[in-house]
Amino acid sequence: MAKVKQVGLLAAGCQPWNKDVCAASGDRFAYCATLAIYVYQLDQQYNEFKLRSIMSEHKKTITAISWCPDNADLFASASADNLLIIWNVVEKKAAARLDNTKGVPVSVSWCWNSADGVAFVSQRGPLYVWDYRGSDAAVTVHKEAHSFLSDICLFRWHPSKKGKLVFGHTDGSLSVFQPGSKSQKHVLRPESLEGTDEEDPVSALEWDPLSIDYLLVSNIHNGVRLVDSEGLSCITSFCFPSAAASVQCLAWVPSAPGMFITGDSQVGVLRVWNVSRSTPLDSFKLKKTGFHALHVLSAPLAKRAQSSSSPSKSQHTSSTSEAVPPPTLSQNRAFSLPPGHAVCCFMDGGVGLYDMGAKKWDFLRDLGHVETIFDCKFKPDDPNLLATASFDGTIKIWDTNTLTAVSTSPGNEGVVYSLSWAPGDLNCIAGATSRNGAFIWDVRKGKIITRFNEHGKNGIFCISWSHKDSKRIATCSGDGFCIIRTIDGKILHKYKHPAAVFGCDWSQNNKDMIATGCEDRNVRVYYLATSSDQPLKVFTGHLAKVFHVRWSPLREGILCSGSDDGTVRIWDYTQDACINVLSGHTAPVRGLLWNTEVPYLLISGSWDYTIRVWDTRDGTCLDTVFDHGADVYGLTCHHSRPFTMASCSRDSTVRLWSLTPLVCPLLLNILTETPWDRIIGNTDAAMVPGSPPLLCGKVSRDIKQELDKLSGDGRSRKLRWFSESFCPPGGSSNLWDLVFVINGQDDSLLPASYSKGVMHMKHLVKFKTSEAQELTIVKMSKFGGGIGAPSKEERLKEAAEIHLRLGQIQRYCELMVELGQWEKALAVAPGVSMKYWKKLMQRRADQLMADDNDDAIPYCIATGDIKKLVSFFTSRGQLLEALLIVQGACEGNIRSPQSSSINHTTNDVDNRQQYHSLLHHVCQELAEWYFQDGCSVLAACCHLAVDNIQSAMASLIRGNELELAACVGLVLGEAANQSTAYCLELLARKYMTAPTWELSADLLQMIPDNHVLLAKLCAFHPGSAAEINQLHQRCGLPSLDECADLAVAAAADGDLFSAMKFHLLSSEPELALQMGLGFLKEQLAGSDWTVDGVQPILDLLSYIRTDRLVLPRLTQERSELLILCGYIGGLLAIRRSYCSIVPALYEFTRCSSVSMATAAAPDLPLCVSQPAAEAAGGRRSSADPAAVGGAGGVARGDAARQSSIRESEGRVQPPAEEDPTHRTRRAGSGRTRLRDGLQPAEPFGPPPVLLHRTQDPGSGVPSGGQQVGHFSERRSDVGQGQPVLPARNRAADQPVLTSTGPDAEGAEPIPG
Repeated sequence: MAKVKQVGLLAAGCQPWNKDVCAASGDRFAYCATLAIYVYQLDQQYNEFKLRSIMSEHKKTITAISWCPDNADLFASASADNLLIIWNVVEKKAAARLDNTKGVPVSVSWCWNSADGVAFVSQRGPLYVWDYRGSDAAVTVHKEAHSFLSDICLFRWHPSKKGKLVFGHTDGSLSVFQPGSKSQKHVLRPESLEGTDEEDPVSALEWDPLSIDYLLVSNIHNGVRLVDSEGLSCITSFCFPSAAASVQCLAWVPSAPGMFITGDSQVGVLRVWNVSRSTPLDSFKLKKTGFHALHVLSAPLAKRAQSSSSPSKSQHTSSTSEAVPPPTLSQNRAFSLPPGHAVCCFMDGGVGLYDMGAKKWDFLRDLGHVETIFDCKFKPDDPNLLATASFDGTIKIWDTNTLTAVSTSPGNEGVVYSLSWAPGDLNCIAGATSRNGAFIWDVRKGKIITRFNEHGKNGIFCISWSHKDSKRIATCSGDGFCIIRTIDGKILHKYKHPAAVFGCDWSQNNKDMIATGCEDRNVRVYYLATSSDQPLKVFTGHLAKVFHVRWSPLREGILCSGSDDGTVRIWDYTQDACINVLSGHTAPVRGLLWNTEVPYLLISGSWDYTIRVWDTRDGTCLDTVFDHGADVYGLTCHHSRPFTMASCSRDSTVRLWSLTPLVCPLLLNILTETPWDRIIGNTDAAMVPGSPPLLCGKVSRDIKQELDKLSGDGRSRKLRWFSESFCPPGGSSNLWDLVFVINGQDDSLLPASYSKGVMHMKHLVKFKTSEAQELTIVKMSKFGGGIGAPSKEERLKEAAEIHLRLGQIQRYCELMVELGQWEKALAVAPGVSMKYWKKLMQRRADQLMADDNDDAIPYCIATGDIKKLVSFFTSRGQLLEALLIVQGACEGNIRSPQSSSINHTTNDVDNRQQYHSLLHHVCQELAEWYFQDGCSVLAACCHLAVDNIQSAMASLIRGNELELAACVGLVLGEAANQSTAYCLELLARKYMTAPTWELSADLLQMIPDNHVLLAKLCAFHPGSAAEINQLHQRCGLPSLDECADLAVAAAADGDLFSAMKFHLLSSEPELALQMGLGFLKEQLAGSDWTVDGVQPILDLLSYIRTDRLVLPRLTQERSELLILCGYIGGLLAIRRSYCSIVPALYEFTRCSSVSMATAAAPDLPLCVSQPAAEAAGGRRSSADPAAVGGAGGVARGDAARQSSIRESEGRVQPPAEEDPTHRTRRAGSGRTRLRDGLQPAEPFGPPPVLLHRTQDPGSGVPSGGQQVGHFSERRSDVGQGQPVLPARNRAADQPVLTSTGPDAEGAEPIPG
């Protein structure tokens, strides 16, 4: 199992190099980065698009993608490595491959009349058609589409006319082919190009979906035309408001016949057109940068329906009947903006889904890199800001909490190879480019303030700003020089190398020492305090060029180097020697990173697509990470968050990783109040081979110093400070702020960042009010009026005036509503009554909500209709808005208008209670949204915001944040005691391995009533008799021999559970197995057994030592134990609604029963058909969880041996043919007692009994596809956990079976 955990992803942007780089089908859309395809899908529950998968099998630039028109689960992609792939989106894997396309495909398209045919073309043709499902997967050549005179830009099959297609060329012409007709090559050039050799490439090409012959074509300089491919004539030339405007892309709008949209190439202006007019209907600017691609979804997106109380039109009208108003249509909504969603890709890499009807973004991912990211660095004074440098010529700054870009460097600098932040809070970044020298970007001013050109046009591969002397900057270049200069450009040193210099790094301990890596395979160390230009040291040993070098931040004189020979070497400056060679990479090494707290941890990234974590004490590779889809270049971490690492790659992504699992015992030592010398130490102690990790950096020592200054108990501060340094970004600080608010901390101590996160309910309105006062623009409501037929409108107006003069105000109002003049109706409605005014306001709100119009909001607030407004926001996925509304109502800021002067105090109290209930409901929904998005910490914050401590703890445990949950639980104290105890138990179970037995014991000793838990721990220990006795003594348990005597005594006393427990703790634990199985068989043969009655016995038996369980003489007992575990575990899983695991458990039980019946006579009161029937029921419950009966349901079997789930009595009935003497005997006075094994239920219900000792079932990631599942771009492991399934035997240090928990093995998260 991987120890390094991915916790965040900054997805690549859409590439601007090729034409067909975005596609859509149904509720999915996809776009191409340079080396990967990102597939997003609509989450129907929350009405938002989420990243579902990343396809990354192409090794060179992807040139085109095309979605299958007949199968929404398939799309094709082509790349510059002559590779064509058919992808299955659902299975997230390649369905077919064509490895030689005989040229680089510039465009790909499915054959509209052949679901199995994919056509592709390169340069000047010919057009190839690949029948990928045929018997021989043949590739055929189109009979006519070849021998073109101009390069092909793109081509399109006709969607309805079989075999008809058109090509667009770089000279501006079209080529049209139609079966049965003469082919037309290079026709329909723009008139201005006729008779010239000028080129004006076709930038977009789309057939009219309602015509066989018409198509839209755009040229970069000659605009958009509607042409007739049959008559070879131009029907319409569309006029732009400015001659400077040029079209990069266009798309028809399927929901609005005759309408299409275009995207400008220079500025992000979207224009809406109709073929009946030569000028645009509307234009609006979406971004500053130009469009690159457009695609309109063919079907409207399904939104959650809004309930509406608006009445239908009455058959009979009177002066009091309700009018049916016309649709609320502004000019734009009525004509200019058709309903539809456009996938928009921009030249800066931005990708979004724009709702044209509502004029808003449904999804927008801005400013993504579109090419290789060479370097990344955290801002020295802010661990939440990360800068990246890319081949696309920009440096971007990202907020790692929100995973969004907050700034980008001005202009395009060519290729940016390297970057370096200025020390401290100077807010400047130095960048190094391939041909344009180096520069300093002032982030606050947003401009380049200095340039360095000493290397001429030679590429600068590395730039490093000294953090011990902020005036010095070093650069190294292909010209063989490493130049040290001041920030104002004065050259201090110019160190000549025999070849190109690729890397340099300032010493962390000596401001005048710098190391370089050179193409001549050597590492050099220079000392700036001397005037000599010769190196003090030259280290040789690498077999190929040296790229990066890094000084150790904790060990003086130690540095490492990465080379094209695939190795990392560790050098000791003081000994003039290489002290270690780290071998394992299979390609050149690029990224290097020392951990700033644990001195022996070193991380490297390579062109073999992997990241490796090394223990430099003995050269061991602790973990290898394979997630990147291409070469890994940059690695970095921030000193205040030393166990969160960022990496960047040629796959254009930045990924965030947690290294905490590598050193997790350290955090648990802090949790268990272990002495400081086992937490913080010096580097000499930490570097002893085999010794546990110690914190040796500045952050840990600063925390200890601050704790020493505190008076009184500083445990809360200790747990918070260390927890925040160990946890990745994404809400841990927000969580701790809420914990301290709940514990009564003064509001003045809250940090400024608190108001930007999830706030406690008592602060929400207060902080949002302050935020509103700071705004200078007030957003006013818009009141729109519809326009009916002129003659009818005049008649209705006249009638309304008459009704008004007659004093029939209600009829006047209804006529105004029918005319769409709601503001006039609402203005006089109080003249009827406040009740009528309120009802009219509600009708107006219902109408606006049906149109998904934000103008409904003030109507709901004015009438105090909080539930309707919350439902409106919730249906649109705007849970934070819903939360703010409910909290405002809870504080009495939103009230329903009263129609009389009666004292309404009682109603106010009732409303307040309803609002508080609604507030908790909204927080629950928001928490679940965060959790499903991979943010379990933020989900916990939502629960804490309304003081729901139990649910907050449940979210952390479900999200596998066990260490954080334990820290938070201890600080919260009594209110979280039960959850904390359960969390500590899960942690102890997680660390029941060879090196951490004592840690497990320490964790269990923090739990009250821990006797049985400690007994399980000691029973499972696989050591020698002396080691076992030592652990017994640590846990306060008798020795092996004493346990044997106690077992005999307990058995004589009839105390089954104690007898089993002490047998397990003795030198003959198999006696407990035999005794327990006998009891279980007796129970199952009876009529009134319950799952809760047998589960504690199975749970206890699970801790028998593996070396005894695998003995040949215990084969029968072992098989029986496994069968019972699968069966009872399935029943518990059904009760807990873990439906997905039930079929697998019962299938395992059935197969084991068959195998056992074949090998020997079975001795269990279960027949082969019973698990099979249970499996069928489990499959039904998996398909329909409601059939399970919900949590708390208990399994029972019926007379036909087909068990079904019932909740009435909670007992499992025996088969009808069972011997009734079993029941008679069980009812006698000699019934075996079951004493102290009956433990109180865990706070989240008893976990199912499942087989332990199982291999991780794996992620199921197919070759070439990175399985993302419900991918949040934050955490890929939260909210997706599945229960551990029965599988292969694990090593002897894992229990046979136990309750599953959210441990590091990927077990099912515990529901709250």
